[in-house]
Amino acid sequence: MERIEHHASFKGRQEVWQHASTSTGTDMKFGIYLPPQALAGERCPVLYWLSGLTCSEQNFITKAGAQQYAAQHGLIVVAPDTSPRGPGVPDDDAYDLGQGAGFYVNATQAPWAAHFRMQDYVADELPALVEQHFPATDVRGIFGHSMGGHGALITALRHPGRYRSVSAFAPIAAPAQVPWGQKALTAYLGSDPKVWADWDAAALIAQARAERLPLLIDQGEADEFLPQLRPDLLQAACEKAGHPITLRMQPGYDHSYYFIASFMGEHVAHHAAALRG
Repeated sequence: MERIEHHASFKGRQEVWQHASTSTGTDMKFGIYLPPQALAGERCPVLYWLSGLTCSEQNFITKAGAQQYAAQHGLIVVAPDTSPRGPGVPDDDAYDLGQGAGFYVNATQAPWAAHFRMQDYVADELPALVEQHFPATDVRGIFGHSMGGHGALITALRHPGRYRSVSAFAPIAAPAQVPWGQKALTAYLGSDPKVWADWDAAALIAQARAERLPLLIDQGEADEFLPQLRPDLLQAACEKAGHPITLRMQPGYDHSYYFIASFMGEHVAHHAAALRG
């Protein structure tokens, strides 16, 4: 691993690291915020953030304002890139497929299957790396935005017991039922909707017998992408399954990081209650 950035922040340190990934077969970058407690030698719980379409690790660490809250609660916060990248990695001219648009699935279809194994990366490889090389415990939470909100929800639901908390900002909540998700799932996984269900939060809720983590979802009512997000479908699935969910529709807020930053403190506190409690 190579550290390529480090900055003092709220008496902790924001870093960016690059490493060779066995999951994607490429170099991957991730941001990691080490709170002052970690710098003082304490092993801290870890909160993983998954970003949305077109983003890298930089969007979250520079725009979300999470560092101050992570410092208050003594949480390490890790934000990986959203896909493999590089000249040998397949891509698409559209913003919603290919590099920057991994959708946090393990692709099975050509030409994506060789590198686009983001679920393995975020759920297995990255936590193992963080817990080996940083003052981190194996107590984990996960959250994200848009495509990354989808990623956070499916990762928690697919791995019962691995995370103690989960939340999302404006997630693609039912990707099998909206154009963004249908396009990506077809490209990465093929055309069988039964396969898509394994990567769809609204569908996974019905199977979530062993995982009952309460879901905290914030969604802006002025979000221009609301027809692609469909939090109502996730809420309906949770109500049918008796799965705990808090869906907060926020008047006036859009899809941007202004929205995310406005409620970041509440989300970090939500996770801290589970990770530190």
